[in-house]
Amino acid sequence: LPGLHVFAIAFTLEVSVGKTNTVMALNNSNVLLPCTFTTCIGFQDLVFTWYFNSTEMIYHGKIKSKASEPFLVGRNPRVEFVGSTTGKDNNISIVLKNVEFSDAGKYTCHVKNPKEKNAQHNATIFLTVVQKMVEADNTVTLIIVGVVGGLIGLLILFMLIKRVVLFIIKKTQDGKKECLVSSSGNDNTENGLAGSKAEQKAPPKA
Repeated sequence: LPGLHVFAIAFTLEVSVGKTNTVMALNNSNVLLPCTFTTCIGFQDLVFTWYFNSTEMIYHGKIKSKASEPFLVGRNPRVEFVGSTTGKDNNISIVLKNVEFSDAGKYTCHVKNPKEKNAQHNATIFLTVVQKMVEADNTVTLIIVGVVGGLIGLLILFMLIKRVVLFIIKKTQDGKKECLVSSSGNDNTENGLAGSKAEQKAPPKA
C-alpha cells in the first residue's frame, strides 16, 4: 500500500558526508573527514566504522544510546574521533593526522543500527593529497563572464534602438496620415478633379 511505503521510508537510516564528497589536504597536515547520520526512531548499540579503500578499517566505534557518547572499539593511531552524538547532530566525524600521499583514496563511513532491524547505510569521501595548494586561475572564467555580459548588453542596446526606431517610424506614418486626411478636404478646382468648382452647376434660378 502507498501509505505503508511512505511509513517505511520515514524510518530509514541515512548517512551523509555533507554537500561535497571530495576533500583536498596538504601533505603532512591534518584533515577532517565529516560524517553524520539520521534516524527517525532513534538508535541503540549503534555501530559505526570508517574504512579506507573499502577494506582497511581505520576507526571502529559503538554508541549505546542517544544519551551517551561513542566509545572506541578500535582505530588506526593516526585517526582521532572529533564528533559528538549527544548534541543535535549525530556527528561521527574523524580527523586523519599527518596525511601522506599514500593516504589519498576513498574513505567510507558505515553505520549499522540494530534498533532498525540492523539497517545499514554508508557514505563515501574521496581524499586528494597535494604538495601545495594552487590558487585557481579565474582568468578564463572572467573572460567568459565578460563576453557573455557584453553580448547581453549589446542585445539590450539593440532592442532599445529597435524600439526607438519603430516609435519614430510609427510617428512619421501617423503624421503622413494626418496630412492626407487634411488634404482630402481641400478644394480640387485647380486640378480639374471631380467635385471641383469648374464642374459644379449653378443653382437653378427661381
